[in-house]
Amino acid sequence: MPPVLRVYFGSIPAGCVGVGEGIYDEAGYCGPRWLRPIVRLFAGRGVMFPERGTDVPFVVVNTPRRDDSLHAERDFLFAGAPRRMVDAMSCARTGEIVDRLGRRGGLEVRLRAEADLRGMRMRSVGLAVRLGAARLPLPPVAGVAVTETADHADAVAQRVEVSVRAWLIGELFRYHGSFTYRIQPADGNPVRGVVPPA
Repeated sequence: MPPVLRVYFGSIPAGCVGVGEGIYDEAGYCGPRWLRPIVRLFAGRGVMFPERGTDVPFVVVNTPRRDDSLHAERDFLFAGAPRRMVDAMSCARTGEIVDRLGRRGGLEVRLRAEADLRGMRMRSVGLAVRLGAARLPLPPVAGVAVTETADHADAVAQRVEVSVRAWLIGELFRYHGSFTYRIQPADGNPVRGVVPPA
């Protein structure tokens, strides 16, 4: 895997967060108009949203949790209507990644990851709804694909491409773009003990 991705997929030390900042070339809902009202319901839960735009600035903050999950908040900075997607990833005993989407983690996506010299690819292999402690598996009605690669135009940046597709409908949601990523103390000061001049 390229060195820039090893930082992104590596562990985050206790007391630190991973912060990514960049621009999505394109981001948002791309499915049929008649589904837009349903997608709007998911927006408040931090899953996906009905907006769509190009050249969308974004910030992602990855925070390790005590339960060994990685909590992520992605802010899509649309002009006049910023949106946030929330998820928490953990590793299953099977080696798959379990991604619980939304503020309450109500939608579960199981992902199979493959890394090579070019980057990381993840494909969904299962879906479920979580209601409290209950887990209800869903039929394979939708799929998620994620690709992370080094950005050949910028040695310190990486590219991400995410696509959500639904059976019989096609692509519903996507975002792709370039960003830089760093590990920093959770208090926001990138260098501990150094106070910027007044």
